Amino acid sequence: MTDRVVLEPDQEAPDFTLLDQDGNTRALAQYQGKRVILFFYPEAMTPGCTTEACDFRDSTLPLEAAGYHVLGVSRDSVEKLRRFADRDALEYPLLSDPDAAVHRAYGAFGEKNNYGRIVEGVIRSTFVIDEQGRIAHALTNVKATGHVARLRKLLDV
Repeated sequence: MTDRVVLEPDQEAPDFTLLDQDGNTRALAQYQGKRVILFFYPEAMTPGCTTEACDFRDSTLPLEAAGYHVLGVSRDSVEKLRRFADRDALEYPLLSDPDAAVHRAYGAFGEKNNYGRIVEGVIRSTFVIDEQGRIAHALTNVKATGHVARLRKLLDV
């Protein structure tokens, strides 16, 4: 296995600047003083990723009411993210990280077991970042189905 970053609670969240599905620049620094749920998913418009993204969509109101801002990150192009957002009515920012630099900074890219084969790819992960820009929760190698419900329970939302 290659060395992979492992973020732990109370560590500073790695800063980033990426384009969203509308071509707007989004930086973690813009959310200083706010709580963020940053989720990494393998590929837009695939079954598992659609399930997870729609679960976040369906939980946006209670999460926002509790003070959380949802951001999704994938290696997809801005154009594909726009199609994904339009197709599934995703209104939170979807961020394009084509070279996986932000994925790697969060430990959401590396070697993984995929149906018995070791491959390099996106490790489905979610990070809850507090108002001071620190990791509050680091959930790695999560399953798409049921993940948002478990996250809401963890956050008491």
